[in-house]
Amino acid sequence: MLAIIGGSGVYEIDGLENTRWVKAESPFGEPSDEVLVGELPIGDSGRQPIAFLPRHGRGHRLSPSEINFRANIDALKRLGVTDIVSVSAVGSLREHLTPGMFVIVDQFIDRTFARDKSFFGNGLVAHVSMAHPVCHRIGDHLHAAAQQVGIPVARGGSYLVMEGPQFSSLAESELYRSWQCDVIGMTNMPEAKLAREAEICYATVAMVTDYDCWHPNHDDVTVDAIVKVLLANADKARALVKTVAPLVHADESAAKCSCRSALQYAIITAPESRDAAVVEKLSAVAGRVLKK
Repeated sequence: MLAIIGGSGVYEIDGLENTRWVKAESPFGEPSDEVLVGELPIGDSGRQPIAFLPRHGRGHRLSPSEINFRANIDALKRLGVTDIVSVSAVGSLREHLTPGMFVIVDQFIDRTFARDKSFFGNGLVAHVSMAHPVCHRIGDHLHAAAQQVGIPVARGGSYLVMEGPQFSSLAESELYRSWQCDVIGMTNMPEAKLAREAEICYATVAMVTDYDCWHPNHDDVTVDAIVKVLLANADKARALVKTVAPLVHADESAAKCSCRSALQYAIITAPESRDAAVVEKLSAVAGRVLKK
């Protein structure tokens, strides 16, 4: 099952069938919203199950710091999600990444500090690799799909994830540029880390809405300016999702993707020392390895 995490405008896809809103349950608390589940016909006989989760809740009720990322990822895992495409608004830290462009990022710098970043902890400890934090396979599909529908797209780049909800100061923006970051946003961490812990393939479509505040020839970031670009990007995002779904559906290499075995050697707590309550809580995220 392919899941899309993003704004509500992405979900209105032509041809999506058998849709229903499902109340997603998680032992980690309340997800951002119910999940819209449906099917997209693929070719003559195939069907790609798709789940859509409004990251901020319908109507944009939650700030980035208030999102229960653990509940979101856990709930999607319990629904059977195997692949996630994150659709996120970002500011550009590079001249050539202009508003309206999509960036298929491949690296993150996590500067968030007020969020639960792991499913694991006291009673059951695990350490997954985040050297390559997004699924290259899904990233390739997204890049190919963007090119098919004529979306201006860049393949690769580093996404600086800030806490927010305020936008950057000029000094911060210039610091992040000196670190060779390409885009900046508030939502993809710890989302990507949790997807890796849950052994779900994860990739990001970063939709550039502005130049943050570093660019001398552009106004400082404002919500109304961002919304204007977001609305213009909504059609592109829907077209991208509809085009990438068949590519994901036809990918015969998916089962062997390394993302889906991220926990194979990650759990360090000895079996006899594991907290039974924590093991039960992690039944969806880590059940594949804990049942052994």
